[in-house]
Parts: sequence; C-alpha cells; structure tokens
Amino acid sequence: MPTVEIEHITRYSYRQPVAFGEHRILMRPRESYDQRLLDAQLDIDPAPEALRWIHDVFGNAVAIAGFGSRASCLEVRASAKVRHTPTQATAIAVEDYAVQWPFQYAAEDLPDLSRAIERQHPDRDREVDRWVGRFLRSDGRTPTLDLLTQITCAIHERFAYRPREEEGTQTPLDTLERGSGTCRDFAVLMMDAVRALGLAAQFVSGYLYQTGAGPERVGGHSTHAWVRVFLPGSGWIEFDPTNGIVGSAGLIRVAVARDPAHAKPLTGKWVGPPDSWLDMDVDVRIACPGDEATEPSQSDETREETPC
Repeated sequence: MPTVEIEHITRYSYRQPVAFGEHRILMRPRESYDQRLLDAQLDIDPAPEALRWIHDVFGNAVAIAGFGSRASCLEVRASAKVRHTPTQATAIAVEDYAVQWPFQYAAEDLPDLSRAIERQHPDRDREVDRWVGRFLRSDGRTPTLDLLTQITCAIHERFAYRPREEEGTQTPLDTLERGSGTCRDFAVLMMDAVRALGLAAQFVSGYLYQTGAGPERVGGHSTHAWVRVFLPGSGWIEFDPTNGIVGSAGLIRVAVARDPAHAKPLTGKWVGPPDSWLDMDVDVRIACPGDEATEPSQSDETREETPC
C-alpha cells in the first residue's frame, strides 16, 4: 500500500502581459476504495479572480479558474499525496457468465455501458477487427481475461513507444500501420479493439510510478494514459498496453472519459498579440517513500496539455 507523492507543474510564458480566459484544470486524482487522497493542493499564479470545482459528466474533479488581470506567465501547480491500494491481476474476478468471450452484459448494466462500447473511429475495411481477431481461439470460446491480457501484452511487445510532442492522438489505423505511438495512441488502439469485441472501455489519464525492482516503465514522463474495461464481477479494471500492465499497480487515476479529448489535464484561452506566445513547460515529479523523484520532462508548445 504505497503512499505516492505527486507534483505537476505547468507553466505558460509570453513575451508581454496577456489576458487569460477560463481555464479547466484536471489534475486532482480521483478518490476511490483503491485511491485514498491524503492531501491535494492547487496553486495558480497569477491568482485567479474566481475558482470553482465541479464534477464533470464522468465524475472527474475539475477546477475552473477565471482571471481578471494580465500577466506574462501563468503557472499551475498541483500537488497530491495518494495512498494507493492497487488491484493485482490475480485479484480480478469475473462472473461465470462472462468468463468466456463472447458474452452479453447484464440488461441492467447495458444502458450505462452503451456509450463506452460505441467505437469512435471509422474502420471501413475492418482492419482493427481483423487485428483483434488474432487473439480469439479458433477451437471455441476464448477466456475473457486471457483475451484482454494478450491484447495488452501484444501492444506492449510488438509496438514501439515513440514520444511525440505534437498535440492529438493517432487513429487506431495509423497506429497499426506505423507500429509505433505514444501511450495515448496505444490506449486509443486498445479501446477500439476491445469495443470491436462488444466490450465497454474508457480512456484513463493519470500518473505512472515505478513499483519494486521490475523493468523500468515508460510513458510516465508527463501524465500517462491507459485503458479500463468493464468486467462483470470486478467492474472497471485497468489495462496499460504501453507497459503490459494488467491491474492498477503503479497507475494513479486522475481522469476517465470516453475519449482523450475529455481527459486533458489543462485547457484554456489567452488573449493578446499573435506573437505573444513563447513556450509551455511541464514538470511532473512522482515519488514513493524510499524512491527518488522522477526527472521532470518538457512538453510541447500548445494550449492544451495531453497525456505523454
């Protein structure tokens, strides 16, 4: 049950003072039975004229900041201390009716899961369907958890992780063609693949920390992205295709959403001369007791911060 300390700093720089529009800040870890939030602080410079908190449609905690003054720098610093009780792969239980794929979700769950089953990307030639079909047994029904584990590990082992500074996410077809991508690209591919099988999946943005002396994990230099799938008997279970993780060991949830567009850590607007924009820097430091903090990383020069 590690206690994880997180510091997430985003800094915008301008050549001259500019005015700021409303900013939405999605950096507070979600609270649940497996994530106990011991402390959370949000510091903004310049101080906002108004700051309010809401829960969005997915239940994420979002801070909305409004500003009344101009400045040549905007810094958002979010810190948190989380006691994490991760779900291990061996603890995942599946109801008897869903142990083997294919299966149908229970009638009482289906209305709430239906949007998470809908595919978000066109696949006219059913390339994603063919790719995920490779993991299905030809001699009968396929064990559901084994199927999801194989998909997770296949992306981890067969696709090259390539950090990308450009904003946005590759389509599943792009990732299949290139054989490489970022953590958010791999999450989108896996979501589309399991949705092609009729399973409910969501995009998750959060933080990644190293556990024990295992292989060094990748993709957590800024925020990280992965997938969760609804399994009857255990509910929403995490799968990280970037690192081949089944369960939530080393994964701290911040935002869950139907697609990456709804899970950006920071979005907002500024008003000023077009040449005012200089830079955006992102530093994320994560530490557990006895571990050294991870090194900070640089993010891309955009107005929307995106996972890895």
